[in-house]
Amino acid sequence: MKRRRDLVRTLSCLRCFFSLPKKNPNTTKRKRAMEDSSSSSSSSSSSSSERYCYNPILRWNPQVEDYFIKAYGSDHFSRISKALTRPSCYSCIRVNTLKSTSDAVIQKLLTIIKEEEEEGGNVDGSESESEIGRISKCQFPGLEDYVVFFRGSGPHVIDYARPPKEIIVSRKCAEAVLRGAQVYVPGVIACSAHVEKGDVVAVSVGVEQPALDGGGWGIGITRGTILLGLKTDVLEGEIFLQNLPSIVTAHALDPQKGERILDMCAAPGGKTTAIAMLMKDEGEVVAVDRSHNKVLVIQKLAAEMGLNCITAFKLDALKAVWQRNDSNITTDLCCSEEIDGVTIQSSDLLGSLVDRNSSIIMEGMSAEKSGKESVSNEKANERTYVSKADIRKNIRRIRNGSGRNQCNGGRVQNSKGFSPNSFDRVLLDAPCSALGLRPRLFAGEDTIESLRNHAKYQRRMFDQAVQLARPGGIIVYSTCTINPGENEALVRYALDRYTFLSLVPQHPRIGGPGLVGHCEFPDGYIEEWLRPGEEELVQRFDPSSPLDTIGFFIAKFIVGPKDA
Repeated sequence: MKRRRDLVRTLSCLRCFFSLPKKNPNTTKRKRAMEDSSSSSSSSSSSSSERYCYNPILRWNPQVEDYFIKAYGSDHFSRISKALTRPSCYSCIRVNTLKSTSDAVIQKLLTIIKEEEEEGGNVDGSESESEIGRISKCQFPGLEDYVVFFRGSGPHVIDYARPPKEIIVSRKCAEAVLRGAQVYVPGVIACSAHVEKGDVVAVSVGVEQPALDGGGWGIGITRGTILLGLKTDVLEGEIFLQNLPSIVTAHALDPQKGERILDMCAAPGGKTTAIAMLMKDEGEVVAVDRSHNKVLVIQKLAAEMGLNCITAFKLDALKAVWQRNDSNITTDLCCSEEIDGVTIQSSDLLGSLVDRNSSIIMEGMSAEKSGKESVSNEKANERTYVSKADIRKNIRRIRNGSGRNQCNGGRVQNSKGFSPNSFDRVLLDAPCSALGLRPRLFAGEDTIESLRNHAKYQRRMFDQAVQLARPGGIIVYSTCTINPGENEALVRYALDRYTFLSLVPQHPRIGGPGLVGHCEFPDGYIEEWLRPGEEELVQRFDPSSPLDTIGFFIAKFIVGPKDA
């Protein structure tokens, strides 16, 4: 795997493509008129500013847009959509207080910025980054000691009279660049000649959008600039770049020393390490994820930050509760180790070896059988059938760029699950539609059906969390989406189904109130949200609010006696 130094550095500008109508005589005339107007008024500052502005417009699925307008109101949702296309004006840095302090980190960052300015100077000759950018401590109660804000600069004015070198990247890569990331080789689709490490480049991205007249797809062009990103490979182990709502989520869980805590969907480990840090690395934090590679990422991050109380397992959160088939088994946690793709159960090593040998024999038999059948099937296989799913998958690969390999190697422990009532606190940062993440250049893939499927999936995970949290324990549920069906509707489901659960206040409280009421869909389905009095017990982070965060939601439950 290439290290961070093997990347194409990008800091200067972003050029994005957006929708235009499909060509027809009228649009052709309008386009020609626009071109004539642009050429005749090139000296006009207003037309120039329009041509080189960054003004993307999110185009939602019509049914999804109607749903969100019912939830937020037309004006409010319009502000949210606009905010989602832009990055936050600051980066949030969580300081590892077990290794450093906020004051020490601020001084080190200022030194690094000063050294970079002396070496490379400015991209566009404007005011120096140290003068524009602001590094300051967070002023929210409870976060002052370990949260630092790094304010970016921009937007910058780019002189296109002498265009810089240019690269074309995938959409996801472009969204990451807007968040301040560097450009890595897997995200690059094409580039100018002689682009080398350290070059200042213009970044272009192709964004597919439905044509305004409904006839196919179209692309247009606009130009703009991005915020100057902070290097991600500095002060390793001392800091972690993390969204403010994610930090608040770990704080709302209120972990205590000596407790046993479960992070059900833990990758990449940001909240897991934040929990361990708040516990002063005393206790047990169990982090699970169903991806082998993601478990390795959690392990690596915990090691970098010097946290020893974290144990990471490969486990599907939908199977987090251990189903005991043998009444004589009394162990609380059954785990195994995965080496080179072979899983060895620690509770039954001999049996697993027998199963492994038998599987090898069966593979040999099946291989012999398939060899005999291959001749007869040769003609049938001359024409290979490509399914629609494979076609869609290939389109996504082209659009989003090549991904990582399926397995990066290394050892992870597998788990069969955990005993009910075995954790003091449970964090469920559930997989979601991620409609709160910003910046976002495309939103047309989500449908009402897909949003409902997310909600069903989250409810199944929440059912597991309820079983694992002990009476008197705490469950914190969070998502990074603006979809009420995955937020307030989940809270309604939890309170109605589990009468022993109650919402409790969160500290610190930075976000706004939740949504009260319900939404009735055209098919007759009624989605219930919060009831009056409950809205102040959750936190909803609005991308369009002055706080300037991603869209996020946090709910905190206390578990009462389950036998009531």
